[in-house]
Amino acid sequence: MSNKFETVFEKLIFFSRWLQAPLYAGLIVGGILYSYKFIIELIHLCTVINKITEVELMLGVLTLVDITMVANLLIMVIIGGYSTFVSRLDIDKHEDKPEWLQKIDAGTLKVKLAGSLVGISSIHLLQTFINIKNHESEHVMWQVIIHFLFLISSIMLAYTEKILHQKHQ
Repeated sequence: MSNKFETVFEKLIFFSRWLQAPLYAGLIVGGILYSYKFIIELIHLCTVINKITEVELMLGVLTLVDITMVANLLIMVIIGGYSTFVSRLDIDKHEDKPEWLQKIDAGTLKVKLAGSLVGISSIHLLQTFINIKNHESEHVMWQVIIHFLFLISSIMLAYTEKILHQKHQ
């Protein structure tokens, strides 16, 4: 009796991974929204190109880069997370299979996500530096501190993963 209960309970636990599927579907919707924002910003830049300065154009282009990097982060979380935690993707023979997906595990995904966050933070910091006259020094200071913490955390996470992979080999 106990063994049958344990088997059913373990199947329930394993099935619970599907509770994450709606979360990944929601992230796909988030990606669609980011694509929409990208198109709106691109159209805006195209319509005002003759009226804006080079600095304003650079800030607009950096906004496009920022949106793209967040969208890339979403894709990594959606594809990597789903295939790591919910179900394998049947794309082994697909010609467009991302190369990074072959070597993905939970630790590698965390390092890639941390690296993406550092990249996104870098873009925000660059936007602030380009437009520094419109920012208070305390705001800039906190942005630099937060970026530095992202960077240090990312390096420490990558180093930890390297040590763990060495132990497993």
